[in-house]
Amino acid sequence: MTIQSNQEETRSAAAEPTPKPRRRWLTVFLAVILVVGLYLLYGHYGKKGAVPADKPAGTKAAAPPAPVTMQAARKTDVGVYLTELGNVTPVATVTIHSRIDGQLMNVYFKEGQLVKRGDLLATLDPRPFQAQLTQYEGQLIRDREFLSNARLDLHRYQQLWKQDSIPRQQLDTQESLVHQYEGAVKADQGQVDTAKVNLMYCRITSPVSGRVGLRQIDPGNIVHAADTNGLVIVTQLQPMTVIFPVPEDNLPEVLGRLKAGTRLAVDALDREQKQRLAGGILQSVDNQVDPTTGTVKFKAVFPNNDNALFPQQFVNVRLLVKTLHDSIVVPVSAIQRGSQGAFVYLVKPDKTVAVRPVTVGVTQQDDIAVTSGLNTGDMVVVEGAERLKDGSRVEVKEASRKRGQGDPKTPAAPGDTKGPGGQKGPGGQKGPGQQKAQ
Repeated sequence: MTIQSNQEETRSAAAEPTPKPRRRWLTVFLAVILVVGLYLLYGHYGKKGAVPADKPAGTKAAAPPAPVTMQAARKTDVGVYLTELGNVTPVATVTIHSRIDGQLMNVYFKEGQLVKRGDLLATLDPRPFQAQLTQYEGQLIRDREFLSNARLDLHRYQQLWKQDSIPRQQLDTQESLVHQYEGAVKADQGQVDTAKVNLMYCRITSPVSGRVGLRQIDPGNIVHAADTNGLVIVTQLQPMTVIFPVPEDNLPEVLGRLKAGTRLAVDALDREQKQRLAGGILQSVDNQVDPTTGTVKFKAVFPNNDNALFPQQFVNVRLLVKTLHDSIVVPVSAIQRGSQGAFVYLVKPDKTVAVRPVTVGVTQQDDIAVTSGLNTGDMVVVEGAERLKDGSRVEVKEASRKRGQGDPKTPAAPGDTKGPGGQKGPGGQKGPGQQKAQ
């Protein structure tokens, strides 16, 4: 029994697991990683993050000045405009028809050609009308001779009646015959005049000066006065009118200016409202308001000497209602929007900025009028405002000039909210309570 129990103890002792070498190596590896991490952490905070002796612990470094571009507020005249979409309408558009029936012999114009009033456009075959004129002229000559002979007989009968040689009835009959021949001569004269007019209609001329369109019929065809399409369409180009609607709310102000005898200037702009196509004046106002749209049609006339306006073209029309003199203006990009309304960043002499609430007025090209809050000469930030807050330090840089800026010959659209440098204007900036702290 003793020998058996010793053997069992020996087996149980042999069955107990011994520590594995792999666990020891894992412990050593983790210890090495911990030592390296402590070394790197000490190196980072010990060298780069050490607080200088002259600064108390917990003090943040001052933010660097923000680079900005500034511009001075200035006085200028600002126009109050009404901008609407208009349709270029020619003063006259004439469809050339033949006044008579006949064969089209020749066409003397080219498609798209500029013609003047009275220029020959086409001719019809005149031979039938020349023959008809000759016939009517012969009838006229014959009836005139009948009339002359009847008048001579009437004169004789009058002498004989005075001598009581013929009855009164014979004299009256001769007088009636003279009147018949007079009527025949007048009818013949009318036929001759009609034949001459028809012969003149064989030459088709332009009734207005303008540009001819595409030809509707070729030479050799028979044309009729009742044809629908006609031969060609001539459109007058100078002067040119533009018809555009104006809201009825603006009607009293415009009518007041017209009653005072003021000639209101009108500009025609392209689709993007960047290029001025033509300049003219307001000519007339319609006599009623359109009940479906609540607008009144205005008509402006343009000289169109360079033919920049094309018939039935859609253009943006800008009507100058009045001019505000000596208004303070700043670039549109200087105006910021916040919860308290419009404001600007005013640059002070110590190169810091202050938030200045302003009241804005009308927009003209890249400038906007400021009715209150600024004085002439105040420097305002026009670029770089997105990084500012009240009291931020700034560094003034030179204004960048991009292509298309600073060209006075290229007017911008009224109400365009993009300022110099392509920054967002009103409605696109963050207010003081929404800016990030520097």
